[in-house]
Amino acid sequence: MISANPNNGTTTHIVGAGLAGLACAVTLAGHDRKIALYEAAPNAGGRCRSFFDQSLGRQIDNGNHLLLSANCATLAYLNRVGAADTVSGPSAAVFPFIDLDSGQSWVLRPNQGLLPWWLLAASRRIPNSRFVDYLKSGFAVLTAGPNATVADCIPDTHPLYRSFWEPLTLAALNAEPAVAAAAPLRAVLLRTFARGATFCRPLIPRDGLGPSLIDPALAYLAQHQVRPAFGRRLRRVLFDGGRVAALDFGGAVLPVEPEDRVILALPASAVGDLLPDLPVPEDGHAIVNAHFRLEHSPTLPENAPFIGVIGAPSHWIFVRGDVASVTVSGAGALAEQSAEDVATLLWADVARVLALPTTPVPPARIIKEKRATFVQTPANQRRRLKAATRWPNLFLAGDWTATGLPATIEGAIRSGFAAATTADPRVRAPRFDAMG
Repeated sequence: MISANPNNGTTTHIVGAGLAGLACAVTLAGHDRKIALYEAAPNAGGRCRSFFDQSLGRQIDNGNHLLLSANCATLAYLNRVGAADTVSGPSAAVFPFIDLDSGQSWVLRPNQGLLPWWLLAASRRIPNSRFVDYLKSGFAVLTAGPNATVADCIPDTHPLYRSFWEPLTLAALNAEPAVAAAAPLRAVLLRTFARGATFCRPLIPRDGLGPSLIDPALAYLAQHQVRPAFGRRLRRVLFDGGRVAALDFGGAVLPVEPEDRVILALPASAVGDLLPDLPVPEDGHAIVNAHFRLEHSPTLPENAPFIGVIGAPSHWIFVRGDVASVTVSGAGALAEQSAEDVATLLWADVARVLALPTTPVPPARIIKEKRATFVQTPANQRRRLKAATRWPNLFLAGDWTATGLPATIEGAIRSGFAAATTADPRVRAPRFDAMG
């Protein structure tokens, strides 16, 4: 059953209860709008959800997502749904790394303020790197053209390629520098490192993605008499007279009234299947996550909640209590291996970083998302669409839309805000710093 706020006759139909759809619904609900929310899965959240894993005996996230203090739309969303106190992080911007090939370790420490004097201090930057290395490579990314990849700006022979630009690109764009577009990486730099430590501080959901980003949003919507209809997979969008006239959920065709609005908050591939004439981004890149339950709760350098790993299959290791979680981006080949082989391979990295025995492999849960994000190439950047479409009552949301950011939590939430305010210009998104 679909419940909606009765105080406005026009209904906004939101298809998809991932972060983009929830951000859209939360925005409209805050303005007393009538909303119908549909989701194909049996639960909300999409890639940002938490669940109890029987093999580990712990609640885990389906994937690791790092928020930063620059993610102002995400913070505004959390504030709107009453969950601002559920994320926290170190008081300073610290990013520990370890190179398993060389054995070197370091901590990046951006300073407060716009002037990046931290690059002048050897103790705050990557070993054997120079100030000019950052200056020249950063300038190359900031001035890159729309068709440039990150590797076009920074060749793999550059002193910072392996230790800084490659891990940053993989983390932000889920793609290797050779194919990743430079433009969205520039957007990340301008919002984080270019603004100083205040905007680089890591933020981690205290109890997981679901308790921070999903459950409070569902509770907020329930307070506004909005409850998602689960198990509703959209099969067709039916048009009449240049407008959406009905939504076919497979046996149940829902009429769309003349004044109603429809927002598709779905992955690019799903929108492409429903609306084949739209030039949506093509293909997808995988992310593999591994969760290991340990015998004790380890501590990482600087008491950070994560550490970056160079020279190994693992890219990032997160620690929450007695669970160590690994993220591997751009993981197409790894995603094709068996869960047992993946666990053995990634545990070897975790064991080295945490100084633990390599055998036996502890209880593990492997999660493969073979189409976690669209392939963020320069060509696909040109296929990212705005919220409005050529149909006056049809709008789009999703981290693949034209947010100006990579396909991230922040991008998904901004897309939901944009779809809501475009569909109903009288609505205002939760306030946030537009440069964040």
